[in-house]
Amino acid sequence: MNAAQLYDTIASGSTVAPKILSIALMLTAGFLLTRLTKKLSLPNVTAYLVAGILLGPFCLDLIPHSIVEGTDFLPDIALAFIAFGTGEFFRLETLRKNGPGVLLITLSEGLLAVLLVFALTRGVFGLSFSSSLILAVLAAATAPASTMMTIRQLGARGPFVDTLLQVVAMDNIVALVAYSIAVSLASASGAGAPVGILDCLIPVFLNLAVMLIGAVFGLFVMLFMRHRHSTDNRLIIAVTMLFTFCGIASILGVSPLLGCMAMGTVYVNTTGDERLFRQLGYFSPPILMLFFVRSGISFDLGSLWNRSADFGGYSLAVIGVGYFAARLLGKYFGSFLGASLAKKEKTVCTCLGLTLIPQASVAIGLAELGARTLGGAAGRSLRTIILASSILYELIGPAAAKWALTRAGTYPKGGFGADQRTEHPAGQRTDPGAGAGHPEEEDSLTDEVDDI
Repeated sequence: MNAAQLYDTIASGSTVAPKILSIALMLTAGFLLTRLTKKLSLPNVTAYLVAGILLGPFCLDLIPHSIVEGTDFLPDIALAFIAFGTGEFFRLETLRKNGPGVLLITLSEGLLAVLLVFALTRGVFGLSFSSSLILAVLAAATAPASTMMTIRQLGARGPFVDTLLQVVAMDNIVALVAYSIAVSLASASGAGAPVGILDCLIPVFLNLAVMLIGAVFGLFVMLFMRHRHSTDNRLIIAVTMLFTFCGIASILGVSPLLGCMAMGTVYVNTTGDERLFRQLGYFSPPILMLFFVRSGISFDLGSLWNRSADFGGYSLAVIGVGYFAARLLGKYFGSFLGASLAKKEKTVCTCLGLTLIPQASVAIGLAELGARTLGGAAGRSLRTIILASSILYELIGPAAAKWALTRAGTYPKGGFGADQRTEHPAGQRTDPGAGAGHPEEEDSLTDEVDDI
């Protein structure tokens, strides 16, 4: 008996019950797995992906395929929340101080990772031009969630942390612009059409337009928030604006990531209001959990060991491990080179690359969108490779980041986790209750939402 038949039996013909029960099961499994990963000092993202694999068709098969297909909007929504939160760290005063160096580091480590992955997948494994190109540009992305979790656990702060947060945020801008160009080139290549300069320029201009629209939405949010709204209404306004923008981005056929990042950047620079980001941080965990669990369910575990002529006769497991190693080397040596050229301190040069290892949220979201573009076996293989490598990154990434942050001397003298509420890594207070009605209640939630 498969999942659909099981729910039909339990629901007695109801069409609503299977959907509600499936979502409840996904949330329950994701939460229970976090109890284990927390003891192992692993990020919650790892628990969510593993929970999805366990619930998926290759293990327990408890979630009907129709539920997975019916929630194909989740990657867009999840990326919107992640991107809006990332925009908080693009403060103009900090960018004026560190902008040129951060841009140099980002371009260096991102470009080297892209080149190494493309050379490996295209030159060694013999993947198609389209698959190699999309895999390569995804290598530029870094997971902001895992990095932020580690920083908050250590209470880390200082110039090293400022540089790290800006590089992580800039990484995802570079990844999205490169992804947009790659998808355009891959589509033209797959259709057999000649690839011209316009195929590269149109996605860039389209993303600039999306960023401009996102900036306008940020001004709208600022104007709406100027009124003395209740906490509930502030949250409703913010979520409404994010969902509306996602709908517009979907109509235009682009990712909402850059626009939502611009929205968050404009809002924080025009208002200085951090409390809205904290409120969204309390609202978004169930949505993000469902997205990652759904990604785990979509993980084609059975194809990991299959060999295909389309992939040079190599299994996806071998390609995934190769992608993992090539990206890791590109990130480390690229950041070392960029930091050296930017004349950063020695600790930044030697330790920054280790904090850029995690790759989950943005890369998985873009992989889902890329799978739609490629379609068929190529799309499923792309998703499988990214998910498999993301699990590996999430297993070793937080430990490597913790070691690097410790080596760089970014934590308070009181030890790990000491004085975590004293100051934000970028110089602002991180007490989530500041300005809110129930600081004690909000503080009690911090540990649970910070490591999404």
